[in-house]
Amino acid sequence: MPLRRRATGWARPCKGPSVRDETQSAPADPLPGAGCCHVCGRALPATELQPFLSVRPGLSALIEAEAPGWAEGGRICRADIARFRRLYVERMLEDERGELGTLDRAVLDSLETGRTLSRHLDADLAERLTLGERMADAVARLGGSWPFISGFLGLLVLWIGLNVSALLHRPPFDPYPFILLNLLLSCIAALQAPIIMMSQRRQETQDRLRGENDYRVNLKAELEIRQLHEKIDHQLAHQWQRLVEMQQIQIELLEERRR
Repeated sequence: MPLRRRATGWARPCKGPSVRDETQSAPADPLPGAGCCHVCGRALPATELQPFLSVRPGLSALIEAEAPGWAEGGRICRADIARFRRLYVERMLEDERGELGTLDRAVLDSLETGRTLSRHLDADLAERLTLGERMADAVARLGGSWPFISGFLGLLVLWIGLNVSALLHRPPFDPYPFILLNLLLSCIAALQAPIIMMSQRRQETQDRLRGENDYRVNLKAELEIRQLHEKIDHQLAHQWQRLVEMQQIQIELLEERRR
């Protein structure tokens, strides 16, 4: 039978009856060291399959609902376990928050595919800046710096000083009350204000994107930590059950020896 290429390796359909048929037995492994996925029915290497005992009860309930017959001895592939994990987390979030937004679904997609969410926004935004936006940022940086304040204050003192001292020699070019200076200041303020507002609006957009990125990363980290807690609790409970069974066997052996 020809093999079909998957993202996780070579796979082919399992021989025998469908894994979802409760009335028929599960098919035998078609390849040495391989096994069948209980959900999709494909033959995969053992390293690509996850056994029943390592699946949390919450996920096992979802698997059982879609593919009846899921029990001890069954195995499931990584793609299907990722899909059920996404479904489990999606229902959990819907119970806690109600309707999910675009950012929440982006986090769910990342959990299912394993892609990273964090991005270097500064570099991405810097590549898309236009000439006008770069000039607006430069004007905003210059207008909000001490060198600009000091230089502009010096210009005002020089302007007023030249016009006041000129009264002793010749008529000033801008006599008191310095109408030309007021017009110049008004023009500078009229041009500088919208340019600074353009820079602030772009900065607000950048801050919003950073906040969304932080939200996605934090939500994904929170969900993964919660899943790890559930998995660890499941493993501990399973180990405790095995220890109890071993202790019971030891007790039975001791009782048999006493007889």
